[in-house]
Amino acid sequence: MRNSERTKVKLLLDSGVVGTEVAAMGWVRTKRGNKNVAFVALNDGSTIHNIQVVFDMTRFTEEQLKGVTTGACIAVRGLLVESPGSGQRVEIQANYLEVLGEADATTYPLQKKGHSMEFLREIAHLRPRTNTFGAVLRIRHAMAYAIHKYFNDKGFFYIHAPIITGSDAEGAGAMFRVTTLDLENLPRTEEGKIDWSEDFFGKEAKLTVSGQLEAELGALALSEVYTFGPTFRAENSNTPRHLAEFWMIEPEMAFYDIQDNMDLAEDFLKYLIRYALEHCADDLEFLNKMYDNELIDRLKFVIENPFERLTYTKAIEILEAANQKWEFPVFWGADLQSEHERYLVEKHFKKPVILTNYPKEIKAFYMKQNDDGQTVRAMDVLFPKIGEIIGGSQREEVYDKLLSRIHELHIPEKDVWWYLETRKFGSAPHSGFGLGFERLLLFVTGMTNIRDVIPFPRTPKNCEF
Repeated sequence: MRNSERTKVKLLLDSGVVGTEVAAMGWVRTKRGNKNVAFVALNDGSTIHNIQVVFDMTRFTEEQLKGVTTGACIAVRGLLVESPGSGQRVEIQANYLEVLGEADATTYPLQKKGHSMEFLREIAHLRPRTNTFGAVLRIRHAMAYAIHKYFNDKGFFYIHAPIITGSDAEGAGAMFRVTTLDLENLPRTEEGKIDWSEDFFGKEAKLTVSGQLEAELGALALSEVYTFGPTFRAENSNTPRHLAEFWMIEPEMAFYDIQDNMDLAEDFLKYLIRYALEHCADDLEFLNKMYDNELIDRLKFVIENPFERLTYTKAIEILEAANQKWEFPVFWGADLQSEHERYLVEKHFKKPVILTNYPKEIKAFYMKQNDDGQTVRAMDVLFPKIGEIIGGSQREEVYDKLLSRIHELHIPEKDVWWYLETRKFGSAPHSGFGLGFERLLLFVTGMTNIRDVIPFPRTPKNCEF
């Protein structure tokens, strides 16, 4: 049987015409039955639902069905009929079977029982076949598509920031080094330091932590752009919220001030969540039932309520007045931690929050300085269960102010000369933000560990698959 004959399971279940001859291919989830009939649940990944295939044992031998075990891959042909059982509208009465790939029932690790998330991470090559990870991966695809659709429909241009870079983009995190030098025989300068001029790029190169600075260059020519690509942090953060390799969406917009930036961030997040509710209903219902029974209500709540907007200073006042014991102390100038962010969202306002005007000392050099000399036009969007989901700002467009801030932070001018030049030649007010894709997926799926919303997680001491 060829793929051209096959109909996807989702299409068969949604709109298959009873009484027609159909063909399906997929993996066996379960097999049960007796000497008269065998029932096989078949799934091809197109939907969380299986289609039942019925084998009349007067037409098939036990030998023919011997290879039809949990995990095996099969092709079937037969008549699509109304299903007398509950749970599905139609089923296939098989008249043809081909075992495409056998699975040893004694060693196949995904049997019909519950598996811990920790165990499934150890078999990341097989976990997409589970209901949970099938759902997560389909939602991940839907969200990636929705991101591109949102920006495309708004007239933004998708640009590709470099993955290998000589810039640390703000000191945003420890970086992975990229080199072709012989590590057993490193070239040295007269002072005994590594001679990076001998390396492939003639200088020290690293994997990017952000595409933002390059996206800004695009915005100052094309007005509205976004990047969506992999980013890397070489931090030893072995937590449920951190990955060494993750994906980032970073729009940058000329002529937007901080208010425009907040409006876009709120509209963008609501669009994505609305898209998930409309296009991933089956998968979300499964995750809501199995993992987080508040998931769908939480998603609806976010799109139905305006985000609360307040200054960092006001947030500190609220936190100081709260009758709470904090792991991290609260004071003006402190970098807010997840516990503070979640308190504001989940207990105080009971809705998403956007904080603005942070102290300049705890924010990056490129953020626009306010007239008070103390704060910058930063913007962080805080969500329930997640804390910060978006970080952004209006960017400093005035050359002298940006230069003085670079000097204050002892950033070498030679590393950012090209960034500075955009403020010399036709500078413009502009803003932007970054959304960690996996953080978004944590929220949309209800998963509690970021390792479970990416196909192959990269974490300290883990690069197995």
